Parts: sequence; C-alpha cells; structure tokens
Amino acid sequence: MIRKAASTLDYRELARRRLPPFLFEYIDGGSYAEVTLKRNTEDLSAVPLRQRVLRDISKIDLTTTILGQDLAMPLSLGPVGISGMYARRGEVQAARAAHAAGVQFTLSTVSCCPLTEVSAGVEKPIWFQLYVVKDRGFMREMLATARELGCPTLFFTVDLPLPGTRYRDVHSGLTGSPGLAGDIRRTLQAMMHPHWAWDVGLWGRPHTLGNVAPLLGKNSGLVDFLTWTKDNFDGSLTWKDIDWIRSEWGDQFVIKGILDPEDAREAAKVGADGIVVSNHGGRQLDGVPSTAAVLPGIADAVGDQLTILADGGVRSGLDVVRMLALGAKGVLLGRAWAYALAARGEAGVAHVLQLMDAEMRVAMALTGCKNIAEITRDALVETGYHR
Repeated sequence: MIRKAASTLDYRELARRRLPPFLFEYIDGGSYAEVTLKRNTEDLSAVPLRQRVLRDISKIDLTTTILGQDLAMPLSLGPVGISGMYARRGEVQAARAAHAAGVQFTLSTVSCCPLTEVSAGVEKPIWFQLYVVKDRGFMREMLATARELGCPTLFFTVDLPLPGTRYRDVHSGLTGSPGLAGDIRRTLQAMMHPHWAWDVGLWGRPHTLGNVAPLLGKNSGLVDFLTWTKDNFDGSLTWKDIDWIRSEWGDQFVIKGILDPEDAREAAKVGADGIVVSNHGGRQLDGVPSTAAVLPGIADAVGDQLTILADGGVRSGLDVVRMLALGAKGVLLGRAWAYALAARGEAGVAHVLQLMDAEMRVAMALTGCKNIAEITRDALVETGYHR
C-alpha cells in the first residue's frame, strides 16, 4: 500500500482508489486502443539525456518567462475538463496550488467551477482555454468574461471538432448506459467510494459544468455534456475563422492541438503568439505520433516565430527537461496534476509541483545545465529525436 506519494505514478494509484471508476477511467483513458496514449509516455521516457559532469552546477535557476509571464519553472497546469469532479471545487484548489508555486493555471471551458469562481479564488489572473462551439454568441460571452477578469492569454483548442471514441467510458458506465440504468450504475460506484461521495458527491455541489451551463441547462452534468458535444462542437472551423477569434479576443492567443509542421506554419501565418504541440493526451485520433516524436520537427519549422509549448506523457521533472531539450519553451501538465488533485486536493497538486521542481534540478545538474536557456538539444544523446 502506498502510504506517501513519491511520484505522479503514486498519485495515479491513489486517484484510482479514491475515485468512482467512471471518473477515474475518464481521466486516465485514451481513444480506441490507446496506442497514442501509450506512445506519449513511452516515447518521452525513452528520450536519452546526455550526462555531463564537473560543470559547476552549484546554482541552478529554473525561472523563465513564457508568454510574457515570469514563472518559477517552465511548466504550468494545462486545461483539464471536469476537474471539479475529482476534488471539491477542484479547479479552485488547483489554481491556488499553481499560483503558490509560481506557475500558471489554465482553466478549461468545460470546468465544473466557472471562470468567475476560479478567478475570485486566486490573487492573480489565470489563463483560459476555449473550445469551438456552434453558438458564437456563447463564445463571445466567454471571451468577454475572460477579458473582464484579466486573463492574459487564451488557449484555443483546435483538435476536437468532435469527440474521440473512448472505449473505457463505455465500459465504466459513463457513456453507453443511458437513462436510469446509467444513473444507478454510477451511483453504486460512488457509494463504493465513500470518501469521494462525501467530499465531492455531496459537498462539492453543484456538479454542473459552470461555463457551459447556460447552453446545457442548470441541472445538466457530465453525461449530458458528453451527449451534447456530438452535435454542438463546430467541425466547420478553418484557418480563415481564426481572424474572428483574434478580433474578439484582442490579446495573447495560443493555438492548442498542433501535431504537424505544416499546421504549425499556418499558426504562425495567422499571427498566433504560441502553439501547444499536443495530441490531446491520446484522447482523440489514436495512432498519431507522440508529442515527443514530432516536437523537434515543429520546433525546427517555427521555433523562431512563436512560443512552443507541449504536453502529452509528462510524468516527472525529467520529462519536463526532455520536452525542453526537444524544442519546447514550456510544458503544460495534464494528468499529472489531475491525479494529485483527486488523491489529495490542493496539497496533492502542490506536492506534484514540488516533485517536478526537485526532479528538474537533478536532471539539469546531471546534464550540466545551470538555467533553462541552457537546456537545448545538446542535453540529449545523439538519436533520431534531434537530427
């Protein structure tokens, strides 16, 4: 039995024990056979770091500036949907932990806690992620709210024109068990996890998706949202529509979901300030390459034109250093912080960030990198990852 978490993998196991299966499988799983999900972690962990010695690493500096914001280390919490179902008012807890650690928090459009609640719960503005829906009026209102609350950067997700097929959600009863039968199945799962049922199921209400509740209805929850997305996410969006988003937003703008150098070049052409190299954590098109595999090529294509961030498979501070060496300027954590939130709330997220800090320092010390700018491809052993 795990008594004290020492890694994000430990937090994954603690989250598995605490959450009802339909919630754990939702955050843990990928699409179809989960080939890309596995590639993300396996390919990244296989990137070989180049050990260097006798380099005077007595003073290691993790601080950096990303998208105009000074950060204590080159990572932030990426957008994770419905994280308010993993801990009571979970998005607020995670944002507090992020800001206390000197990094940013990115709120998902499909958060349980609305943007207004999360912004009120922290002392400085957060980043905001927006999905494309057919209701442009809703998108205008969300963008206006984000501007009013001082959000400095918008992350615009483009790799979800329709949701991927996730077998685990069917098997767990999140989808595939409609109506009363599904409600009973999920309720029974919750009853078998009394800590979650008391802390989140009872006292974490309301369980609506705060930002999109006006579209779904006041009492609509996760299952209603998953059904709604199939008809209301906008698959007609093209590069020509980016101008509309930029004109409505008018501030820093990052396109999330880039996996091909040609798309990265298009993002630069339309004036994006940054991109997130991402395959949506293996939750969309199964069989595509891992982030680690495509990141160097994308960095070579546009690294001097915009800020490149990356996500996918990051489970340690060593993985953060690997991503930076492959060409990213910063990393967005996803499952790593969601597991910790589910296991221990704000304290768990804070601990994961402490682990990332400590593990980055070890990786930097043993690759001879004293600061973030020194983490280049020279920190890698010669392989196909950095031709």
